Order: sequence, then structure tokens, then C-alpha cells
Amino acid sequence: MNDEHPNASSDNRSDRSRNTPPRDPARAGSAKAAPDSGKSSLARDVALYSLARLALVVVLAVVIIFVPRLFGVDIPLLIAALFAVLIALPLSLVLFAPLRRRVNEGIATVDERRRAARADLEGRLRGEDGK
Repeated sequence: MNDEHPNASSDNRSDRSRNTPPRDPARAGSAKAAPDSGKSSLARDVALYSLARLALVVVLAVVIIFVPRLFGVDIPLLIAALFAVLIALPLSLVLFAPLRRRVNEGIATVDERRRAARADLEGRLRGEDGK
């Protein structure tokens, strides 16, 4: 019989309850609200940036199709779309730089929160208090 671990499963449960600090309902709600709002603003910024880039492609394609028609030249839709995408890639980096920076900052914020939460979880799993 092993004297060190007579009933390992019950010891693990009691260790977890001792190492886990009691949850404060007021703090739990506020901690939950901050990451969600960061993720929602990031999702909004990513959606705006994507829509802006798509709109730029559409506008460029329309320009590529209809401007040559003024001079009697027809450009196929596929060719216009390909050129619009190629032109929009570098142009969107310049035109939508502030929005792109907001997206990058939002990604960095969410990533930092995720890293901090992971480090906290790993510390609690190791049995560290964190205080």
C-alpha cells in the first residue's frame, strides 16, 4: 500500500479547491465584459477593413470597365476584376492605413489578454497563488 497517495483522486479535488481563490461575482462580471468588448470592437474593425477593401476592388473594377468604354474599348469583366484586385492591394495599404492600424492594435490587445489568461491558468495549475 502506498502511504503517500492512499486516495489520489480525493487529494486532487481538495488541492484544486484550496488553490483556487473564491470567485467574487462583482469582479467576474467586469473581467468578462472587458475581453468581450475588445473582441467585438476587433470584429467590427476587421469587418470594416474587409468591406472597405472589397468596395475599393468593386470601384476600381467599375472604373476599369466603364472608362475604356468611353473610348469604344470593351474590357472583359474577369480581366477588370483581376486588375482591380492587383491595384487595390497596395492602394488599400495606403488609403486604409488608420483602419489597418486599429485592426493590428485590436489583435495585439486580444493576444495580450489571451497570453495573460493562459499564464494565469498555468500558474494556478502549478499551484501558484499569483499574489
